[in-house]
Amino acid sequence: MTDTPGSIEIPVLALVRLPHGEGLALPAYETRGAAGMDLRAAVAADEPLVLAPGARALVPTGFVFEIPDGFEGQVRPRSGLAFKNGVTCLNTPGTIDSDYRGEVKVLLINHGAEPFTITRDMRIAQMVIAPVTQVRVTEATAFSETVRGAGGFGSTGV
Repeated sequence: MTDTPGSIEIPVLALVRLPHGEGLALPAYETRGAAGMDLRAAVAADEPLVLAPGARALVPTGFVFEIPDGFEGQVRPRSGLAFKNGVTCLNTPGTIDSDYRGEVKVLLINHGAEPFTITRDMRIAQMVIAPVTQVRVTEATAFSETVRGAGGFGSTGV
C-alpha cells in the first residue's frame, strides 16, 4: 500500500520455500519491463531431468505461492527454450488460482529432435501475475444481435 497520491499499489506475492527449493534463486523479473518472473527447476543437482523428444514432465519449482485475492498466476513458456530447443509448456497459460496452496509445478514438453536436460536452478518458465474478474452467470433465452453474429474461425478475414 502507498500513501502517495496517484501512485499504483503493488500487490505482494508471498511464497514459502520447500525443502527441495533450498538454495534456488527466488522467482524474479529479469528486466525492469519484464511482464513475467522466471520460475526455476527444483530438480536434484545430482539428478538432472532428461526430457526425451516427445516426452513431457511435471517439473517442481520448490515454492508455494500465496497469490493475492483478485489475481492469478499465469505460467507461460520461455521463448528462448521454445525457439532454441523446442521445449515449451503445455496447458498454456497454466492458471495458478489465488486459493491454491500447493507447490507450483511446470508441465514441460520437448517438441525438439534431441533430448533436453533440465538442471537445478534452470529457468524453465515464467509466471505473470494478472488481475481476474469473476462474473455472475445468468441464463438467457436469446442474445442481442451483432454484425458478426455466430461467425467464427476466420469469419472476419485471414
